[in-house]
Amino acid sequence: MGEIRNAERTQKNILEAAKREFFDKGFKGARIEAIAENAGVKKQLIYHYFKGKAELLEAVLAYSATSEPEWVSQVPDDPLHIAEHRFRVNSQARADFIKFSAWEALEARAEQTSWNKGGEIALQSYASYWKAQQEKGMVPPDLDPELVALALTALTTYPIIFSSITQIMTGFESTDPEFQARWSAFLTKVSEHLLTPSGETDSLKGE
Repeated sequence: MGEIRNAERTQKNILEAAKREFFDKGFKGARIEAIAENAGVKKQLIYHYFKGKAELLEAVLAYSATSEPEWVSQVPDDPLHIAEHRFRVNSQARADFIKFSAWEALEARAEQTSWNKGGEIALQSYASYWKAQQEKGMVPPDLDPELVALALTALTTYPIIFSSITQIMTGFESTDPEFQARWSAFLTKVSEHLLTPSGETDSLKGE
């Protein structure tokens, strides 16, 4: 049992070190040697547990997903609060991953892996959500629901990725609680202006 616990502890240390390395430097910039040094293990041991860099990254992303707080999955029923919730998730639970995604976009790696395929499914699901909201009358008929999804995604990630621009324009880091409160309130206001409650849509049709 002791050997098993030691192996589990070692793998966790490797995953934590790899997470920092990948999220700070992107896939291409990350170095197995640096991960091994920060994890306090030999490089050969990493290759014992993981076949290569890509498999290690997949393990890191799976590990990150399972260690998220429970509130992340508690999606609001009211579409008006979806953007605010996504910003809270992105800024408080996935900030490092969001920055890593920016690295990935710049590196434009060609190989398809299970984790980026999962990301594609999640984004397509988000677009489908807004299509369904348009069918319910929440999204005005003259707006493309896929572009609504894209616009809200941009609003909930931009301050995190471009933290220096956020600081220059607002005087606050994107990690500052005061900025996060202001931006969350702003996202709710944007949603209120953007979306049309179904009751109002029905009343307009009857006029």
